[in-house]
Amino acid sequence: MAEQAIKKRTNDTCETFCYDEKLVANLKPRVERISGVEQIFKALADERRVKIVYALTLEEELCVCDVSNIIGCTTATASHHLRQLKKMNLAKHRKEGKLVFYSLKDEHVRQLVSIALAHSEEVVPS
Repeated sequence: MAEQAIKKRTNDTCETFCYDEKLVANLKPRVERISGVEQIFKALADERRVKIVYALTLEEELCVCDVSNIIGCTTATASHHLRQLKKMNLAKHRKEGKLVFYSLKDEHVRQLVSIALAHSEEVVPS
């Protein structure tokens, strides 16, 4: 049984080390362009924040009080997560009297969450 487990782990790696120098030289600088994108995924990796962002894809804007009730937490916790999303440039806010309303920063955020949701709904766990 342990031998099978070892075989399984090694089936998904190369058995020898070699690489296409031209391909690597072409792709390496282009891949650097994605630097910083991981911060978006870190922000969305939190279950409460991704729920907030998804709720904001369904409504144009939401009050902090509404967000706290939607995700089932205190207004302080909701405010914390909304500030994090704003800090990560995923959300924006406006104040109206004593209320603060948040919305998504732009259409890219909406698309990103919509695509992630569509992907998660069609992927069958292995």
